[in-house]
Amino acid sequence: MNAKKADKIATGVLYAVAGIIVLILASLLLYILVRGIPHISWEFLTQPSRAYETGGGIGIQLYNSFYLLLITMLISFPISLGAGIYLAEYAKKNWVTDVIRTAIEILSSLPSVVVGLFGFLIFVIQFGYGFSILSGALALTFFNLPLLTRNVEESLKAIHFTQREAGLALGLSRWETVLRVIVPEATPGILTGVILSSGRIFGEAAALIYTAGQSAPALDFTNWNPLSVSSPIGLFRQAETLAVHIWKINTEGTMPDGAAVSAGASAVLIIAVLLFNFGARAIGKRLHKKLTSA
Repeated sequence: MNAKKADKIATGVLYAVAGIIVLILASLLLYILVRGIPHISWEFLTQPSRAYETGGGIGIQLYNSFYLLLITMLISFPISLGAGIYLAEYAKKNWVTDVIRTAIEILSSLPSVVVGLFGFLIFVIQFGYGFSILSGALALTFFNLPLLTRNVEESLKAIHFTQREAGLALGLSRWETVLRVIVPEATPGILTGVILSSGRIFGEAAALIYTAGQSAPALDFTNWNPLSVSSPIGLFRQAETLAVHIWKINTEGTMPDGAAVSAGASAVLIIAVLLFNFGARAIGKRLHKKLTSA
């Protein structure tokens, strides 16, 4: 067998394997969407869930998912940005930075249920926050930090060294060069990573079962006290998210129409995660084009 023929066979095998993987993923997504989309309506997206009776929706769980995502990103993004800038621009090659990078790799490989149990022991019990938005957001911060930090670091490292030299040649300090030249240039990559990690957080369930709780109390939209347990922005109230709600429906069986609600909620979750991913690519490409054409 000559080299060209072997190359064609190997290429064909790789394409076949890739095609099978794509087919499996596409079939799974289509199965969830086909089963769930017929159950989605405006009432389904806005009404609260109901136990022991039919006709419930996912309104509060959907709101909790977005609110928890917002709080998590407000906590984790500044920390990740600072850590990424340090590792990419200031950290020297020594045992300290090796330990930091090793710790980041270990954290990124931890199962989410381990992060949830850690959050339960530290934030729920030790700090006394209880099952709450704040406990869930802090646990998800540990879950999100490794991925987001590596994304910021790689985005900054991708900027050519001539950009740094140009900033310094213009009389800017090292910090001013990073702040005014490097970070703006790396913004498309950083923003793409933020949106992708947002999709990962939005679909998380295991870590939140032990930290944010498994109930969704009714919300009083006239009360905007962040310390109130009935406020939509309350930080110390339990907050069952959409992913946790799907798990709960399929384990407790307290809803007569649980299969329909689970199918609809699963479709909404899949659509949201897909929108996060496609949105990240679209925004990243648009920002890249705008910066390169400027």
